[in-house]
Amino acid sequence: MAGSSRALFLLTFLLFSFSEATEILVGGKPNAWKLPSSQSQSLNQWAETSRFRVGDTLVWSYEEGKDSVLKVGKEDYEACNTQNPEQRFEDGNTKVELHKPGPFYFISGAKGHCEQGQKLVVVVVTPRRRFVSFSPAPSPTEIEAPAVAPSSGAASFNVGFLAAAVGILGLGVGFL
Repeated sequence: MAGSSRALFLLTFLLFSFSEATEILVGGKPNAWKLPSSQSQSLNQWAETSRFRVGDTLVWSYEEGKDSVLKVGKEDYEACNTQNPEQRFEDGNTKVELHKPGPFYFISGAKGHCEQGQKLVVVVVTPRRRFVSFSPAPSPTEIEAPAVAPSSGAASFNVGFLAAAVGILGLGVGFL
């Protein structure tokens, strides 16, 4: 009996560890929220090579009192309008959870910084899901929802590893 409860604990741990959200440091390093020295140093260049998922948290590190992060809509992002942000952060260690798929727009609240390129768009991907719908016909039809292709083989590895772990645990519980 103790073996099956250990196996259940291990399975629960594995499931949660694969679905855990991540804190992502904006720009990949401290104090990256600043005026870019060139277009190639733009945070949007960094964001285009990163993958953001629902539940991830973006973390900005910057000098409190000298800058801010404004979450804005697309039009205010394009116009660098700092007047009516959806959210304003000025604490120097800003954390924003990406709670839904789609684009999120951020600009600097420091005067003139957005116009000089201190802004960021991140696009949160929709997880790939398979839906099964039943029709009056005797067999179900599978439909794949659109999704962005993974940027690496890590997702395939995680799913394969999880399937192997569940299989091993199933065998272990069967022998108890």
